[in-house]
Amino acid sequence: MSVAAPLRLRPLEIGDLLDETFRMYRRHFWLFAGISALLAIPSAASQGISYYALFGSLFQSTTADPAALLGANLATLVVAIINIALLPFGYGAVTYAAAESALGRPVTPGKVFRAVLRRYFPLLGFLLLILVMAVAFCLLPLWIWIWVCWVAVMPAMFVENIGLGAAMRRSWNLVQGRWWRTFLILFLMVVVYIVVGWTLSGFAVAALGLSALVLSSFIVFAIVGAVSIIVNALVNPILQIALVLIYFDLRVRREGLDLFQMAYQLNAPAAQS
Repeated sequence: MSVAAPLRLRPLEIGDLLDETFRMYRRHFWLFAGISALLAIPSAASQGISYYALFGSLFQSTTADPAALLGANLATLVVAIINIALLPFGYGAVTYAAAESALGRPVTPGKVFRAVLRRYFPLLGFLLLILVMAVAFCLLPLWIWIWVCWVAVMPAMFVENIGLGAAMRRSWNLVQGRWWRTFLILFLMVVVYIVVGWTLSGFAVAALGLSALVLSSFIVFAIVGAVSIIVNALVNPILQIALVLIYFDLRVRREGLDLFQMAYQLNAPAAQS
């Protein structure tokens, strides 16, 4: 179980928000990284198997075996299905844990699992919608504008216990008038995410490259694919924590949520006496 003091709500400047994101990640590293890495293990294992099935025969022979290619295609399909099925847990679990930690509530693996399971299909629908929108690359400027307006959808679903449609409207209303500031924060977080991810992946690939001296090339290739998923899983909480902090910051600026927290903290001792 992880218990933390509630986040001190206040208007956060961009630098403060970035600093608070990493502070929260460091403070609850084993919680966030553990949840994210645990959920990435099935995807990493299936990814490694599919890479092995696809490239194993190619490395071993000059003529591709039709049966091996069919097996590789089936493995790839299984990987895709597993990855899609785990999307709500991969993103929703860390978001829920970050929101509960920010509120100072205890977080347990069972509590996280039940919270995501209760909202599994709305989360899955929302994430699939984001993926489908990303495919239509020609409309990318429009999608970016919409994605920024939906930045608080998942935190709102968990914190306010509302459905997907209500969370979309809620996020849209919170972002109105602060779109460019929200976009800048998200852009900086994506840059940090990419830099950290590439750095960790570079070290992992370099280490695995040395192991190619004793292992066959296609085994190393399969391991690299699996390790890249684990590395991404360790970096993903950065974005999820940032989304939660952006949600609370928007509520502080638009609704004075920090004043409600201060009033509650002042009244709590009086209520106990």
